[in-house]
Amino acid sequence: MNNQLIQTNSTHTAFAEVVESSLQQFVAQCWQWDFFPAFGSLVTVENGLRTIIGVVHQTQTGSMDPTRYPFPYQKTEEELLREQPQIFEFLRTTFSCLTIGYKEKGVIQYALAPQPSKIHAFIASADKDLIQQFYSSDLYLHVLFGMSNSVFNLDELLLAMLRSIKQHGLLTEKKMANFIEAFSLHTGNDYRRLKLFLQRLEGMR
Repeated sequence: MNNQLIQTNSTHTAFAEVVESSLQQFVAQCWQWDFFPAFGSLVTVENGLRTIIGVVHQTQTGSMDPTRYPFPYQKTEEELLREQPQIFEFLRTTFSCLTIGYKEKGVIQYALAPQPSKIHAFIASADKDLIQQFYSSDLYLHVLFGMSNSVFNLDELLLAMLRSIKQHGLLTEKKMANFIEAFSLHTGNDYRRLKLFLQRLEGMR
């Protein structure tokens, strides 16, 4: 695994590269099919002097060869690795990210970057300092809600992002209150949606 991770110019370790790109989102392919970022986590792409920030909203694993499909062997992964390791060589994992901001000259902008990420640019997980800086404001929600049509289920993504924030020890009561207020504002004070969302949040407290 480690020989397929590359140290970038920053302190990040890259594990994937961009294979499709637009202003709103980008698709990346992992260098290892079983090493990929979590749903709702932040990743970064170095784009010259600008760092593009994306949130993972979709992940898919399958065959890279359209004529070969994974076959159910009724064996564990350990057994398959021992007996037929070649079948894993045809697997690939891709993930899609929404661009929800960028960092330039040390300042985070909660907006689409002026240019999309370059194809074959390396992707790394955002470090804790960037995550803390990025989530110090709820302005990213405005960008996300503006791209809600590109997400299968925006509320699922928001819950995943909150789990990630909590895992990094950043989910304070004040931050939660600000998030709920912003969520209510962006949903037009939809009481039913807010109530259901809050019920699911209770398990994260």
